[in-house]
Amino acid sequence: MTSSPHETADATHALVQWLRSRQEEAAQLLQELIAIPTENPPGANLLACVDLLEGQLQDSGLRCVRVACKRSDTLDSGAQRARLGEPGEDRVALLAEYGEESRTLHFHGHYDVVPAQSHDQFHPVRKGRFLFGRGACDMKGGIVSMLYAIRALQATGARLNGKIALTLVPDEETGGARGSASLARNGQLGRAGIGMLTAEPTSGVVWNANRGAITLRVTVFGKSAHVGLQHRGENAFESMHEVVKRAQQLKREVEARNTNCNVGGGQTHNSILLIGGQSAGGTNFNVVPDKCWFTIDRRVNPEENLAEEKSRLVEVLERCKREGVPLEWTILQEGESGTSSEGEPLAKVLGRNVQAVTGAAPAFEMCPGLLETRFYAAMGMPSYAYGPGLLSVAHGPDEYVDLDRVTECAAIYALTALDVLS
Repeated sequence: MTSSPHETADATHALVQWLRSRQEEAAQLLQELIAIPTENPPGANLLACVDLLEGQLQDSGLRCVRVACKRSDTLDSGAQRARLGEPGEDRVALLAEYGEESRTLHFHGHYDVVPAQSHDQFHPVRKGRFLFGRGACDMKGGIVSMLYAIRALQATGARLNGKIALTLVPDEETGGARGSASLARNGQLGRAGIGMLTAEPTSGVVWNANRGAITLRVTVFGKSAHVGLQHRGENAFESMHEVVKRAQQLKREVEARNTNCNVGGGQTHNSILLIGGQSAGGTNFNVVPDKCWFTIDRRVNPEENLAEEKSRLVEVLERCKREGVPLEWTILQEGESGTSSEGEPLAKVLGRNVQAVTGAAPAFEMCPGLLETRFYAAMGMPSYAYGPGLLSVAHGPDEYVDLDRVTECAAIYALTALDVLS
């Protein structure tokens, strides 16, 4: 069934008016969420946030269950446990539903945040319509938008031929191994889905693609000795530089490739290989270092094959080992790229509703990083990110969200659900 323009305008007006009348209420909830420091790593205070969110979902009359999330054994290394903040807290996802029938539009969000630059970021500050604090835009503000979208549909008596499934996960900020990946592995993600929306801080555009990622930590070994007897040692730092030279050769090759996806202003079309995002080694300036390590972060364009690019990267390290460089590596992160066409019905409906609410049609672009849309796209489900925050302030010391945008996005999500489930 297709709504007439008059019916669409009436629905838009009713939803927006209801949401505007609840903006202060939504802002209060967002402040409560920001005040829970769900930093990841290490993965602290996650269950306190789950308690608050679960209470909100139940108060809204939604069917809600907790699901324990665990790592895959394939990535269960000591180095990754350290990176992910073990022991940390148990990881729990919340799965809630509104509506009946099997056809499902999935709303997806994460409640963990990156570590703050200052603990003051967990004391939310209101300045007019702007709310400052860690997670305000990435993406607790988006979670509030999704919840209030459902509440607006309830309050205005909207009838759905299907249901909305709201999935709230931990661990997005450290790659999703103990969040979405766990749910996907156990068949608990994207059930009966006709599409998926997530509320990442997209700065007013729609992200319909993301690069894949393979991230390694490479450790090179040597033998320590006093500087005066350095001839008795083996310098791991110098050996590490030989490995870096080989990685730089690969970097020049892969960064000559370009994607056909649209990218935002100031971003790059070329494939990416970052060497030395982190590095360390040695014990003192007067001791030959017996161990040095560095990271390699490979971002794979959607046109490339992650398994093939991982194999090429590992072959560089294997060749160094065969030539006598003692080293080992650990996989810190691994994620596929994903793409959904802007020609899909869900994309068209989303774009139309963004324009109806904001007055401007959105551009469709590739996200500069990983996106959890990839888990749904791997199932053949059209999946898109659109949220109230700005990418330019996410993860920064002055993270904030415009509360008007939280309300607008709630209206966009509600109208999109109404369109695709009618």
